[in-house]
Amino acid sequence: MLHSSVLITGASSGLGQTLALTLARPGRRLWLGDRCAERLNDTAARCAEKGAEVSTLLADVNDRAAMEDWVCGAAPLDLVLACAGITGGTRKPTATIAAPHEPPEQVRRIFETDLMGVLNTVLPAMEVMRNQPRRPDGLRGRICAIASVAGLVSFPGTPAYCAAKAAVDRFMIASGANARREGILLSSVVCGFLDTPMVVGNRFAMPGLTDVNTACHRILRGLGRNERRIIFPRWLVAGSRLMDLLPPRVAEACYTRQSAGAPGSMPEPDLS
Repeated sequence: MLHSSVLITGASSGLGQTLALTLARPGRRLWLGDRCAERLNDTAARCAEKGAEVSTLLADVNDRAAMEDWVCGAAPLDLVLACAGITGGTRKPTATIAAPHEPPEQVRRIFETDLMGVLNTVLPAMEVMRNQPRRPDGLRGRICAIASVAGLVSFPGTPAYCAAKAAVDRFMIASGANARREGILLSSVVCGFLDTPMVVGNRFAMPGLTDVNTACHRILRGLGRNERRIIFPRWLVAGSRLMDLLPPRVAEACYTRQSAGAPGSMPEPDLS
């Protein structure tokens, strides 16, 4: 899988940073975006040390205009990895709200970042790739978005996150059939918990927790095989699909009795 130009969002930490460092090498141009200047500059410097040519964008993925200018200005592009995302769970009941709840500002911010941020990356990338010549393998480029096993279930502990990731996965898979005819491979990564800063504050056991380097290599291997949906761990994905077949009341009875994702067990996301 030869990629001379790669664009990555969420490149300052976690999976995005690991992908950037893994792909950094002489002769490769990396376009790295994030909203944390210090960490982004650190990633860029480490990639440059490995011989890559690096350009950065300090911006939030929900800034549609900035993202469109950046992605279009990076043309031509061989590979785009939409990794930026946030998560957050429900809060404990309060004196004014008697049940577990997710604050409206958190709901909106998760959708803005995890769904609209992906669209702000993927849509201009598709336009760029449509204007590129086909390579010997018939492709004009590859675009990969990070979804989640959470998108396969209706988990009461993370409602907005589940919904946003479900939308990402469905969009990438549903759009992929027509995009493939244009020579653009759209892939969705449906993964479980990754050992990244995003989950370090979770106060519960995380089944199937995957090392970020393992996740990185699984994603790149899947892209090399032109997989439309890259899934891991398989047992967790399969179990989640089965849970979603249950009547909502039955599934909810199971979810609300477990410690994973209980109200107040996840750190509050940065909504700034």
